[in-house]
Formats: sequence, structure tokens, C-alpha cells
Amino acid sequence: MLKKVLLLLCFVVLTCCGCGKKTEEITVNTLNEITKRDEIIVGVKTDTYPFGYYDEKGHFAGYDATLARLIARGILGSDKKVKFVPVTASDRMMKLYSGDIDMIIATMSVTPKRQEILDFSASYYTAGQAILVRSDSNIKTLKELNGKRAIIIFGSTSESSLRTAVPNVGIIGYKTYTDAYKALKAGKADAIVSDDTILLGLALKDDSVKLLPKRYTKELYAVAFRKGSESKELIKAVNKVIEIETKNGNLIKIRNSFGIK
Repeated sequence: MLKKVLLLLCFVVLTCCGCGKKTEEITVNTLNEITKRDEIIVGVKTDTYPFGYYDEKGHFAGYDATLARLIARGILGSDKKVKFVPVTASDRMMKLYSGDIDMIIATMSVTPKRQEILDFSASYYTAGQAILVRSDSNIKTLKELNGKRAIIIFGSTSESSLRTAVPNVGIIGYKTYTDAYKALKAGKADAIVSDDTILLGLALKDDSVKLLPKRYTKELYAVAFRKGSESKELIKAVNKVIEIETKNGNLIKIRNSFGIK
């Protein structure tokens, strides 16, 4: 029953967006199908340095992309057997349920609401909600956003937590971090509220903005899959890779190489 509801939801979303595949073309990419294809298709972000971005040569880079390569190596024997598909916070679940990608590795935190429609791997990183402001801002705490304007990214967990903590904040949403960052710099809002790791990547490159020190939530990043028994074996295979790469210290080394604490 749940599968039918999810497929119906996917159909409605895709129809409203005027894009994607027809419901009869939607496929569930199992571990067996991926093995036969000999390639894993992964949705990653390209605007969330240092987790997902394009490097100077135009290649997919970042912690999430590197993890995807490790998963491809663990399952298919080569870190080259991965195809990347750019996603945003607002379209990543749609691309997953349309069959365009096998999994999402895109700074996706695990929440009870998301667990109703997605399955997740073991966590591979812990982040927290933080605030990015312009360097000349007097804002120091979340409560000081009352009566001010804050930017969130559509499809992220920031909006619900922000509305709960600061009822009188004016919320402005953007589809990408690039657009959100430009809006903050242009003075269209007073702050961006999002995961600390993503905001840190912006602050490291630009001294006209600053990341406030306090963290307001605990966000567990994990690989996301379509909900259902079809994903069970694929999740087990991904969890095995995460376990191995955690125990051998590779994940810590990779995080350090990208300046992620």
C-alpha cells in the first residue's frame, strides 16, 4: 500500500512539474540491476562546497562525491563506475523516485518526516544548523532574527526548525545555495540558516560574510534510497562500505582533506 501511495505521489509531483518520466517508466534500481548495469548513478549537489561542487576542471568534487566513488569501488570494484547527476535540495527526491538516480548523496539529513518516504543508510557525517550573516551584521543569536529576514533552501530542514524557534522571522526561500548566497550579499535578507558545513564552505572563501559559532540542531547525513524492500540489499551493500571506510580511517582522512571537521 505504501509503495502505491509513494508512486502516486511521485506521479503527481512529476506531472505538476511537467517533467520526468511517466509512472509506467519509473523503475526501482535494485542492487542486482546496478550490478548488471555495472554503474551506480548518484545524485549529488554542485553548490555546497566542500560536500558537493565542481572543481577547477569541471569535475564533480567534494566529500559526498568522494563517498560515492568509494561506494562504487566497494560494490562494483572501481571508483570510476559511478555516474553523477546534479541535484538540488528541492528536486533530489523527485529524481530519486523518477528512477533517474539510484541514490542520493547530497548533504541529506535524516528526519522522521523523511523516513516516512525514504530509506537511509548508516550516517556518514553529523552536521548542525547554523547562521551565516554579513561581516558587518550585529546579529549574534538565532533569537535576534525575530522581525528580520532569513534565507532557507527549499527542501532543506531549516524552515521548520526556524519557524519553531523564531516565529516572527520573515523567511525567504531559494532553490540553490548559490542564489541564496547572492541574495544575502545583495542585502535581500539578514542571514542564511542552513547546515554549518555548507555555510562554512561559503565563509572560508569570502571574508565579507561570517559564520556564527553556535549550532542549533544535530543533523545526521546519510545516503537516501527509495522506500521499500527493493532497496534492502543495496542499503546493506552501502552500509558495508561505510563501515569499512569508517573503521580504516578513510572517511576521516577524506573529511580532513576537504577541511571538514
